[in-house]
Order: sequence, then structure tokens, then C-alpha cells
Amino acid sequence: MSSSSTQLPTPEGPGSVSQAPNLPAGFTDTFTSRYIDTGELRQHAVIGGDGPPLLLVHGWPETWYAWRLLMPALARDFEVVAVDQRGMGLTDKPQDGYDTGTLAGDLIALMDALGHQRFAVVGHDTGFAISYALAADHADRVERVALLELPGSPGTAPSPPLFLPGPLNDRLWHLGFNRIDKLNEQLVAGREDLFFRWEFDAAAKKLPDEVINYYVGILSNPDSLRGSFGWYRALETTIAQNEQRKTGRLTMPVLAIGGEASFGENVGNGVRAVADNVQGIVIPGTGHFLAEESPDEMLAALTAFLAPYRDGPAAVPEPRRHAADVSESRR
Repeated sequence: MSSSSTQLPTPEGPGSVSQAPNLPAGFTDTFTSRYIDTGELRQHAVIGGDGPPLLLVHGWPETWYAWRLLMPALARDFEVVAVDQRGMGLTDKPQDGYDTGTLAGDLIALMDALGHQRFAVVGHDTGFAISYALAADHADRVERVALLELPGSPGTAPSPPLFLPGPLNDRLWHLGFNRIDKLNEQLVAGREDLFFRWEFDAAAKKLPDEVINYYVGILSNPDSLRGSFGWYRALETTIAQNEQRKTGRLTMPVLAIGGEASFGENVGNGVRAVADNVQGIVIPGTGHFLAEESPDEMLAALTAFLAPYRDGPAAVPEPRRHAADVSESRR
């Protein structure tokens, strides 16, 4: 796929802004779905707002939609770029390239295509690991980074033991299952609701059924199911990369956020092992899916952390490049 494409198709279907359900009022007046051709990968992102660029990287098993409750307020101060990771949502789903080094490279190519030399990043769950790789491998591009709801990227902290107490096993069993070659897809196909609904039970504040149904619907096809397991199947490569990354340390400001009913203070502890300038926050009464369970508390934490970036030199708009590589859709 060439980055010189002059016209890309309009993003359509439930994965796009135009057909996503239950969006906040006025959402589609601000945000558009776009395909961005970065040469080797066609990525989907939902973009809107004014100000310095802010990249949002979702976790598993979600898409850009995980950030929907925060995006309108963030868009008052930032140009928000909520991307679908490689293999997820409407972004391409190749057979390989799911290690965090490659995934971070995808995001650098995305921000290059949008004309953003430096930017801030927020990453949740698998997006935590990708955002850590992004900040470590491309420190000259990242102003500051918020890392949410992992007790450290794999390889930077001790791995959990094989035999865990029951409640922890219920939370973490998927780490091994998702890595299996093909059998997991065969077992989950046709049972997507059962499998993914179990995972969303990690929320301390239960997500609405219609939200879970939305995610399950997007994942209920062979390519999306395979793509959703890609990050896990590449863990050996990611862990080897992180062994090298942790020989250096992040020096930009880092915000580590955990949910009290999930990883809690372990998030901040894990981040401090690899970063020098860390602020840790635990959101009370909240489980794993921070942005959907406690959006007001999340917004308050991010707003305070991002204020120096919002008010700094990055607030001056950058010239845009590669406009021909972007396809835009409005409702």
C-alpha cells in the first residue's frame, strides 16, 4: 500500500464514528473517522479538537471507542487522535508485526502522516505497553506519557507465577490463553459473547450491556479475533525488546494510573522501575477499564498532568503534511 494514495475509502460500519452507538452529545460535530495510509499499514483513527496533539492508545479487547467519554472535553485543549491499534477495530490486521516495537513504529508513522513531530501519549492496558515502547524507542517525539493499568510492561517487571490465587487467576488467565496458536480462535469463534463478556467483568463499575455488545460485535469475525490475539502472540519478542529498553530510563514526565479495584499502586511501582519523573495516582472504587468506569476522575487526572504541555511551546500549531493520505468521514 503506497503512502502516495490520493483517495482512501471512507471509514464505515460500527467501528467508525458515523455508526458508533451511544456517543456523547455533539461528538460527531467535533470528531471524524479517518483512514491514514502509512505505507505498510492502513490505520483508522478518530480525530478532532484544537491544540497540541494528544495520542490515545486503547487496550484489549477495545478500540478507539474506549476513550469516547473523555474525548469531547480533551478536544477543547488538544487535537485528539484516538487510534485503533494494528489488528483492532478498522485498522489493518496483517499476520504479523504485533511486538511493541513494531506497534510503536506504527504510531510514529501515523503521527508523521498527520504532521506531528512531537506529541503527548496516553496508553491503557496493551496500549500501556505500546506507549512505553513509543516513549523508550522514540523519546525525541514524546513530550509526556500517561500509562494506565498494567503493573509494568512485560519484561520490565517480574512475570506472574503459573499458579495464582483464584481471584488473580480469573483476572490473568487470558495472558497464556491468548498466546496459543489457532486453538484459542477455534474455541472462541461463535462464543465471543461468553469469552469477552468474562473479560469485561474485570470492571468494578459494570459496563453497560450495550457497550459490551458493541465490542463483542466488532470482534465477532475471524480477522478481528485473530488480530485481537496478535499482541499476546508476540510477547516473547516484546519481552526481549523490553529487556533492552529497561537498560535506559524514561526521562520525560510520566503519569501512572491504576484502579483501586485492579492493579492500584502496582502501576506506579512498575513505572518507577523504568522512569525517573513519575507521578502515581490510584482512582478509588475503579477497576481495569478506567476511562469507561470513572471518566470524570480520569479527565481530572489527565487535565492536570497535561496542563504544562497544553500551555507550552507545543500549543503552537504545526504545519500539516501528507494531506492526501487522509480520508475523512463526518456523520
